[in-house]
Amino acid sequence: MNQTTSEPVEIRIEGLTKAFDGHQVLRGVDLDIHAGAFIAVVGGSGCGKSVLLNHVLGLMQPDGGRVLVADPERTDGTLLDLAALDADRMADIHVHWGVVFQRNALFSGTVLDNIGLWLEEVGHMGQGDIERVAQRVLAAVGLPGSPEFLEGRVESLSGGMAKRIAIARALAMKPRCMFFDEPTTGLDPVTASQIQDLLLSTHVDESDGRALTTIVVTHDKDLLYRLRPRVVMLHEGRVSFDGPFEEFEASDSPIIRPYFELMPVLHQGEHG
Repeated sequence: MNQTTSEPVEIRIEGLTKAFDGHQVLRGVDLDIHAGAFIAVVGGSGCGKSVLLNHVLGLMQPDGGRVLVADPERTDGTLLDLAALDADRMADIHVHWGVVFQRNALFSGTVLDNIGLWLEEVGHMGQGDIERVAQRVLAAVGLPGSPEFLEGRVESLSGGMAKRIAIARALAMKPRCMFFDEPTTGLDPVTASQIQDLLLSTHVDESDGRALTTIVVTHDKDLLYRLRPRVVMLHEGRVSFDGPFEEFEASDSPIIRPYFELMPVLHQGEHG
């Protein structure tokens, strides 16, 4: 799962800083994420994982530094500064990104309503096309595409099934980037392992063999063992480790080792 650097840069973070009420959360984060990479962002409570993710998604403005992202309309490696984009251009970028929030962010209604919203509003698809896309992405996450399931209410779904629907919805627009915030938190071990495998299987678009850029914010040590991603660890607002999982696991660093041992506790007890 470790990235190859021959691919163009998809996301570049340069000197990113952010403080809240005088508390410095990010202290100069520098990070290159290449197209097709699978990256797990880890770190202790308050290290800035969620703040970093929110900056990459354009939901926060940095105090210093910048976030650059690949222009989806070009193939020459052009990077765009998120802070310089207006709302319309930012919306254009978001069309090419899929986001699965920790609490899924499904809205009240049917499975088809949840998957079809952006397809109708942004993709301007008709009902027949929406249903075909819904069946495709539901199959990708191991769920049925029957009329009965499509018309089922999301409120009645288990936590694991709701997570699958959230992933299916994110895949519906054929994104180039997928972002997951604590995707296995609150799930039982069997369901969590199924979601871990699902992250791996959806990392590559089966229709064209294209690898998505996948970024997962997590404390889930089992996810790291199963998927063996590139690991980026934040500590005191900076990147303290960036490399293969095997090196992360083997490290005797006084920063990494205590965190690595504590990961199961944090995974069970922390939300964000």
